[in-house]
Amino acid sequence: MTTAQPDGGSASGPTVLRLLLGTQLRKLREARGVSREAAGWEIRSSESKISRMELGRVSFKERDIADLLTLYGVTDEQERDALLSLARDANTPGWWHRYSDLLPNWFSYYLGLEAAASLIRTYEIQFIPGLLQTEEYTRAVVLLSYERAALDELERRVALRRQR
Repeated sequence: MTTAQPDGGSASGPTVLRLLLGTQLRKLREARGVSREAAGWEIRSSESKISRMELGRVSFKERDIADLLTLYGVTDEQERDALLSLARDANTPGWWHRYSDLLPNWFSYYLGLEAAASLIRTYEIQFIPGLLQTEEYTRAVVLLSYERAALDELERRVALRRQR
């Protein structure tokens, strides 16, 4: 279940939607006995791309999904439409995308999972947990880590931490 967000996205975010669609594609492929190599060939790509798609590591081209659904024998229009819609939603950038220049690649994936979480447990020995930090405290923590950064970058890093 997803809920609408003020920015028009969904609460689960693109990361979890990619994982869900990838898992469904893998199940369909395995049920038909199709190899990753054959699936890759069908979409004019490689076995490794199929693997990345099934693991939710890459975005989806609607044409590729349609071709795979045909290969996997999915003829029910409602099922096809639902999976194609899921692919479109999974390609919608998460709120953190505007900060991608500040984030390592692995952290974007983490933020996607964090955005979809219904419960987060944290233990902080050195700092006040992020959800309890005031803006001023957050700014001080960011300044400790990025003391040579430009003021604009510092403010964006503070905004990123506050958004979470």
